[in-house]
Amino acid sequence: MSDFTPEPPAAYTYELPGGWTVLAGKTDEDNDRLSIKLAGPQDWWFHVRGMPGSHVLLKAKDTGEEPDAATLKAAAAVAAYHSKARTGGLVAVSCTLARYVTKPRGSKPGTVSIRKEQVLKVRPGLPSV
Repeated sequence: MSDFTPEPPAAYTYELPGGWTVLAGKTDEDNDRLSIKLAGPQDWWFHVRGMPGSHVLLKAKDTGEEPDAATLKAAAAVAAYHSKARTGGLVAVSCTLARYVTKPRGSKPGTVSIRKEQVLKVRPGLPSV
């Protein structure tokens, strides 16, 4: 038996209106832990398209309530904010359910493959709750 417990990811945590929680990874290793270990199949996953940035999770609610479009866009804005596109205008952010995020075997930290992607165009920003 091993006493090893994986280190929880270091993440920025934000609250969105309606009681939604958003987590953004701080390093490539944190992104891996967030996307692969911490994410549940019903959580939503976000990442800015085509440039470095944090992996961002919108945690699913225990009630089974689905996030509305405004909630998804607010989480996408957090992903845009925690990326190299922070100073951009409208930023394209990939969005999918976390169940469609996989880690290619042997890939470097922070690298994932996604399926069933939606693209949201948002301005980078943090929630003002």
